Amino acid sequence: MPTFICFINWTDQGAKNVKDTGKRNQAGYSLAQKLGGRVLSSYITTGQYDVVATLDMPSGEAMMKFVAALSASGNARTTTVRAFPPEEFAKIVDDTPAF
Repeated sequence: MPTFICFINWTDQGAKNVKDTGKRNQAGYSLAQKLGGRVLSSYITTGQYDVVATLDMPSGEAMMKFVAALSASGNARTTTVRAFPPEEFAKIVDDTPAF
């Protein structure tokens, strides 16, 4: 199952409702499960992002549905990247044709 890293920033609405963060976090876990995936980790962070989460999702399409739902809530905006374990990346580059 592909792994994704999701960088999340609260909107003004999300920041105003910061006390609901625990409920929103649980809703995220439930949504990932509904889409056939799972949240591996979720951290409230300091710096550029408010939340950083890692997820295993069955496909990029499922991940897009997850972040679309998050954004539609009005509480967050996301930046998401696909993550590759070192072993998987090594296999990919081993099979890369010469240019």
